[in-house]
Amino acid sequence: MSSLATSLPDLAIIGGGPAGLMAAEVARAAGVEVDLYEGKGSVGRKFLIAGKGGLNLTHGEPRPGFDARYGARQREVAAWLDDFDADALREWARGFGIDTYVGTSGRVFPMDRKAAPLLRGWVRRLRDQGVRFHVQHRWTGWNADGSLRFATPEGELNAHPHATLLALGGGSWPELGSDGAWVSPLQQHGIDVAPLQPSNCGFDIGWSAHVGERFAGAPLKPVIAHWRDLDGREQSLQGECVVTASGIEGSLVYALSATLRDSIARDGTASLQLDLAPGRDLERLQRDLAKPHAGRSFSEHLRRQAGLEGVKAALLREVLTRQQLDDPRAVATTIKRLPLTLRSARPIAEAISSAGGVRLEALDAHLMATSQPGVFCAGEMLDWEAPTGGYLLTACFASGLRAGRGAVGWLRGQNG
Repeated sequence: MSSLATSLPDLAIIGGGPAGLMAAEVARAAGVEVDLYEGKGSVGRKFLIAGKGGLNLTHGEPRPGFDARYGARQREVAAWLDDFDADALREWARGFGIDTYVGTSGRVFPMDRKAAPLLRGWVRRLRDQGVRFHVQHRWTGWNADGSLRFATPEGELNAHPHATLLALGGGSWPELGSDGAWVSPLQQHGIDVAPLQPSNCGFDIGWSAHVGERFAGAPLKPVIAHWRDLDGREQSLQGECVVTASGIEGSLVYALSATLRDSIARDGTASLQLDLAPGRDLERLQRDLAKPHAGRSFSEHLRRQAGLEGVKAALLREVLTRQQLDDPRAVATTIKRLPLTLRSARPIAEAISSAGGVRLEALDAHLMATSQPGVFCAGEMLDWEAPTGGYLLTACFASGLRAGRGAVGWLRGQNG
């Protein structure tokens, strides 16, 4: 970022996640006085938790394929990525001495896979540049005079910045600060907000007690998911998922979650089929399963002839009748297309991320609210969604940069 310029009117940034911190960096580098307010006791909590198993910073997929991961919002997000894409994010991290690598799945990680060193270095640099941090300051809305209202341990505090940038997260992981409490204040000020919904989430199926109690946490890998998209087209994807007490979750399910969630909203349920034996074709399975049992149990016969046991065998029993289990053709067909009916998405509080939020139509190209000049929005609180794999973080960084630049430009106009 460039060196500090002539001082401009002040900016309040509310939210200390990647979007808010990036906006602070951009604004402060331009000479704006920045106060960053965070409701929790420290910034970047969700960022740290997300990096607990290895910080997936971005993804190595080239554009425009990268852009397509944002679905209905790919055109708008692509404009943000034009300013700050995956390569720019990796170069930015290198500025803290943190090199990255592309894993076998295409996901990009820091060499040490840790989030804490990057966050510590970032906050330290922002403090050195003059960003003022105010933790345990929970934003509760605007006063009648337009000032910001915060709940703090010392009581209510009011602030009167020249511009405000909101980066309050979505509705997932509320214990880390993203609780969606900002929806009502924004709606009261005429900013259009789409209902928050779970994204990158698990789904309820309603297993029997046997499956739900005995196999919760059991992985299903590898499997191929088959489903129809919202336009009725057949789709398939190989990956891994996990059986839960009430349904399924995991990376494969998360990748389909937007379509599955929207199908449930439209039709009441969503249908998903799993190929439990991707390496074997149907004809071979039928031949192998038709071989004599030689006194072996069904479970042992299934293990020997189809390579299935444990949770996969239990799921066959879950969907087939006793009579069907004696039919090699029925068993083989179900192994290749295990039918599942998804009843509902898991609650938004459990989801990795959320969909919905401030509609992009309510914002200008610089992410300023058209009904509230001087109020900018960034990050997951905007109405877009993406699969896991680094796409979420990349767009949060990029939108923070876009909104931060927008705030600088607006303040310069007010100052000029």
